[in-house]
Amino acid sequence: MEESIGVEDAARIPRQRAQLPLECAVMYAEERHWEVFPGTWLEPGVGTEWCSCGASGCRAPGAHPAREDWAAEATSSGGGARRLWTRRPKASVLLPTGRSFDVLDVPESAGFLALARMERMGVPLGPVACTPGRRVFFFVLPGGAAKAPGLVRALGWSPATLGLAAHGENGWVPAPPTRVGGAGAVQWVRRPTRTNRWLPDAEEVASPLAYACGQEPARR
Repeated sequence: MEESIGVEDAARIPRQRAQLPLECAVMYAEERHWEVFPGTWLEPGVGTEWCSCGASGCRAPGAHPAREDWAAEATSSGGGARRLWTRRPKASVLLPTGRSFDVLDVPESAGFLALARMERMGVPLGPVACTPGRRVFFFVLPGGAAKAPGLVRALGWSPATLGLAAHGENGWVPAPPTRVGGAGAVQWVRRPTRTNRWLPDAEEVASPLAYACGQEPARR
């Protein structure tokens, strides 16, 4: 059974007001110049919710690309985002990786441990998000996903053993306020602001992330 977010970890997530997908998509495009594209969404059912894709065994209900050509639909224009979400107001907000940023993706408890350690060390950080699937996303400079496996191996670890994943070219991640199944919504731990506009390189965060992931089995 999956554990819920720990009290200490939950306390690190700032209180966030409810925002519409359109509002967030436009903000990401206009304020960060990130590309965004609409994904699937959740539809109400009898005692449950189901993904708009209609697949009974959908692995990411309400939070995956709705079209195979999603990369061509992505836009960094606020006006473009408004048009896309005006047509599909309930669509999830998805962000292509490998363009403005890459994402290093680690288990939740390791992510919060690494975040606390990096803050104490004064490591410059970009935005950080957590998902209801108990993963934490660290936004890094483009190219970080390709570098990460080699950096982690150089530290004596295996990325697969650590549970560390990397999202780069041709990938994507869900962004707040996207809801995933009935588990909850993606949330910002460190929201995008002017102070974290400059993203760290993967080399700056690889060691703390690998160390924290390496402690994960001992913390269960």
